[in-house]
Amino acid sequence: MPFFSVIIPVYNRTSVLKRAVESVIAQTFRDYEIIIVNDGSTDKTDEVINSLKSSYKQISAIHLDNNHGVSYARNRGIEKSAGTFISILDSDDEWHKNKLEKQASFIKENRDCLICHTDEIWIRNGVRVNPKKKHKKPDKDIFFDCLPLCPVSPSSTVIKKDIFYKEGFFDEDLPACEDYDLWLRLSAKYKFSLIDEPLLTKYGGHEDQLSAKYWGMDRFRIIALLKILNLTDLPNDKIEAVSEMLIKKARILSAGFLKRNKLFQSNLYNELSIIFSKKLMKEIP
Repeated sequence: MPFFSVIIPVYNRTSVLKRAVESVIAQTFRDYEIIIVNDGSTDKTDEVINSLKSSYKQISAIHLDNNHGVSYARNRGIEKSAGTFISILDSDDEWHKNKLEKQASFIKENRDCLICHTDEIWIRNGVRVNPKKKHKKPDKDIFFDCLPLCPVSPSSTVIKKDIFYKEGFFDEDLPACEDYDLWLRLSAKYKFSLIDEPLLTKYGGHEDQLSAKYWGMDRFRIIALLKILNLTDLPNDKIEAVSEMLIKKARILSAGFLKRNKLFQSNLYNELSIIFSKKLMKEIP
């Protein structure tokens, strides 16, 4: 049984997949397996995967007939995995060579650690970008940090596999912000340990990123906020914080749809903000 199962979902990214995989092969920690999930690619991704498999025995692959989305692909990889910890790597990201070694050592020294993430370097359109203060990586009890935005990169995380079977996998009904949803659900119950150094390089700016594909990403975050209110027994301070964030995001969406002359959607999110504002007023003494 390997210590880590590295799950790499890919869809039509022949130009970068090899870089991602070889950043795993170059790891100084060797106790891992690699599962590449080809999510119905229509380019030459299969050829790249077969070439990598012939070169590296640690690699296995799942080939999906159709494109189902990143959550579905990750989940199929997790289900097939044999490792104790799941480590996600998006196909456009690149690990630094000591990432797994640092995380394995931390986990072994801190036996209560079930989720561990790291800092990262951002490259956008070939240029290094300095994160803003709001993007500073949180440590331990990070639930409140997860409300306004997604502060944890999937490619930086390692998660005890058992947690997925206790708390649920990535939400396959969400076309985007599936990581925001998962971090909310997990941070409501678990601590996230941070290794406060960049062990990952994230590359952005390409057209096939989900953030570029979908306008109004807060639509999906609102779904996640509603889920956490409905499915989790939260203390009052967290209920209040979730409700306040839901109201804020609903108002932003309402204004955005109004600018686009989409009155039905604008009214819908405005009504949602009003409903939760009234609900919050009743619950807060």
